[in-house]
Amino acid sequence: MKKMLKLAGLAALIGMFAYCARSPYSQTNKIYRQKAKDYARTIRQQPGYLAGDGGVLPKWWAGTVNFNLRKPNLVIIHHTAQNSCEQTLQTFTLDRTQVSAHYVICRDGMIHHMLNDYLRAWHGGIAKWGNLTDINSSSIGIELDNNGTEPFQPAQINSLLILLDTLQHRYGIPAANFVGHGDIAPGRKVDPSAYFPWQQLAGKGFGLWYDDTTNLTLPAAFDRWQALRIIGYDVKDTTAALAAFKRHFMPQDTISPSAEGTNKVLFLVLKKYQ
Repeated sequence: MKKMLKLAGLAALIGMFAYCARSPYSQTNKIYRQKAKDYARTIRQQPGYLAGDGGVLPKWWAGTVNFNLRKPNLVIIHHTAQNSCEQTLQTFTLDRTQVSAHYVICRDGMIHHMLNDYLRAWHGGIAKWGNLTDINSSSIGIELDNNGTEPFQPAQINSLLILLDTLQHRYGIPAANFVGHGDIAPGRKVDPSAYFPWQQLAGKGFGLWYDDTTNLTLPAAFDRWQALRIIGYDVKDTTAALAAFKRHFMPQDTISPSAEGTNKVLFLVLKKYQ
């Protein structure tokens, strides 16, 4: 019996190694490990000696004991705008593309963790959210396998919710800090598309949502552009900013849009962000 268990364990171990060996990304994984080692070498360097006024140098260095790693505080959700998960994985493992994300979630719900959360992925591009302009330095990028013209698959959204719950608890990310690529780059990006279930996410604590607008009377002095700016949108192009807001919060309002209806939703979203 013991012999059979040992053989079974050995077979499982061999199977595991065989599975790993079949990875089509063994070469890019090797590059990943080398880059990680290079950055680790940089982190291990102790503080240097800097000359003060008159070239005065300290006789010794004093390293603080109060520090930790910088951690992400913002999650940006994308759709891949490609035709398959495999195509996206290839795109993110080609040096010439200069684009990446921390996570890729396939249509069947499989999650590929492509980059350590503490490292800086290249997913935000030229973007702005509030006063933040270097989005990549403080965010986690999540790509959903979706071409932008189709609904997101339930298994994919379920996996996303599990991942977001993990990230929120691990890094203490506020509910307001789960946004889309189109939110931070209005006019330049539209992902995730109007098919994305932002209200479902907000119901789980990942993003904010508005209350019923039925009996709402707007303040006479309500300024929609100021509201968009306070929420976080870049209002340099007001038309693009408003379109990004409506894609996120009012994707159904495309047939007969109402200025008053938009302002009511905008006012209630603003209250959530204040």
